[in-house]
Amino acid sequence: MYSNYRELLPGEFDASSRVWIYQSSRLFNIPEALEIEGLLTTFVSEWNSHGTPVKGYANLLFGQFIILMADEKASKVSGCSTDSSIRFIKEMESRFSVQFFDRQLLAFLIKDKVQLIPLAQLASGIAHGLIHQDTLYFNNTILSKTELEKNWIIPVKESWLASKISSPQALIH
Repeated sequence: MYSNYRELLPGEFDASSRVWIYQSSRLFNIPEALEIEGLLTTFVSEWNSHGTPVKGYANLLFGQFIILMADEKASKVSGCSTDSSIRFIKEMESRFSVQFFDRQLLAFLIKDKVQLIPLAQLASGIAHGLIHQDTLYFNNTILSKTELEKNWIIPVKESWLASKISSPQALIH
């Protein structure tokens, strides 16, 4: 079920296309999701880098993650175009009363649902058996289309969180 997101990614984009993942602090309801999809389409159609259109892609996945992608083989992304995408995401934060830049909020797939757990509560989630080595984790640090396809949703044991589970001392800290 959760691997089907790959089918939504643009096949014509280069494997090295740059990717940005913005995780919402909550699930969007259906009217919000429909509005967001329209806003993403408009943003991508107007996304420019020094006056040149960016070959871009944007989508709301799992009702909670905004994926932006730019195929730099077609057009380079400049600092200004990256800044415009960040401004757009910040506008979305304000419009929908959510947070997209909270890197302390971790996303896991638990019982077929995206569950957000603050980093400060990770030890408790591990101790109570909610999170274990095979729990699927949304690795939002990926940077390319290839990584998005292969390493976005991975077992905790394959992520930077592995040491938190394998080390009993990690539970104390």
